[in-house]
Amino acid sequence: MNRRSSVQALGAGLALAGAAGLTPSVRAQSGDWPAKPVRLVVGYPPGGSGDFTTRTAADELSRELNVTVVPENKPGAGGTIANELVAKAAPDGYTVLNAGPMALTNALYRKLGYDSRKDFVPVCQLAVGPMIICVNNDLPVRNLRELIAYAKANPGKLNSAASGNGSTPHLAAALFESVAGVQFTTIQFRGGAPAATSTIAGDTQVMFATPPTVMGFIKAGRMRPLAVTTPQASAAIPGIPGAAEAGLPGYESTFSFGLYLPSATPAAIVRALHAATVKAMARPGVKEKVAGQGMDVATNASPEEFARQLAAGAPAIEQAVRVSGAKIE
Repeated sequence: MNRRSSVQALGAGLALAGAAGLTPSVRAQSGDWPAKPVRLVVGYPPGGSGDFTTRTAADELSRELNVTVVPENKPGAGGTIANELVAKAAPDGYTVLNAGPMALTNALYRKLGYDSRKDFVPVCQLAVGPMIICVNNDLPVRNLRELIAYAKANPGKLNSAASGNGSTPHLAAALFESVAGVQFTTIQFRGGAPAATSTIAGDTQVMFATPPTVMGFIKAGRMRPLAVTTPQASAAIPGIPGAAEAGLPGYESTFSFGLYLPSATPAAIVRALHAATVKAMARPGVKEKVAGQGMDVATNASPEEFARQLAAGAPAIEQAVRVSGAKIE
């Protein structure tokens, strides 16, 4: 059985012709779009990977589209509040969603105010990355093997800080428990920032975190990183071993973010936004900026490729949710 919690598919960036902004042919096909500011909505609070990718994309898309792209945080309910807002927005290209794979919320929530399979059209992935397995500095473990041994010797006595029930870090931790044969006591927090604060304070001892949430704390020596949640080390997070390298083969969990539009959006606008996104994420310095947050820029050759990638990754995400036991009414 494949226990990977997600499929990491690095889309090939497509180099599109034209100088700054959209090419004349694309602009002609998409009419006057964009003729006013664009909202870029994300379902998570400031400070995490969703917020970081949203603000990065908004800055770079503003330059490519020659209009202001305004980042807008609409946190709550695991991102579904933002999802529903965009699903019900006018399909005119002026309200865009930045979100992880929809398969996650589909598997977690029994009832949603939208149908992700019918109400959205995938546009383009932005970035992908592993999470970091961190521990409180006072915990007497120095590497992943020692963490597993300690957890087995003390079942249920290690508190794991989760950034929300059913969040990607929560699923990564649950999958880790399953693969490693250990048991944590999961403590839920409303986001990655309070979860990290708890781990630093020692109220919780273990945290599976997206890199933007904890990189600053790690660099400051306030948390101890043990491994990333991919088998091998990530070039974007130097100095931290991969899970297989650190002693846990067969374990992998990644997270990603990408852009979506309401499903009735004209195809010409979908393609225009895709073209601008690929160019925006390929702008000088963006790859390095994203890498500084522990992620890799990973765009797609077309909206259709992004849709196929999401469909291919859905079964592994659904499996991770089953392993975690997470369910939200």
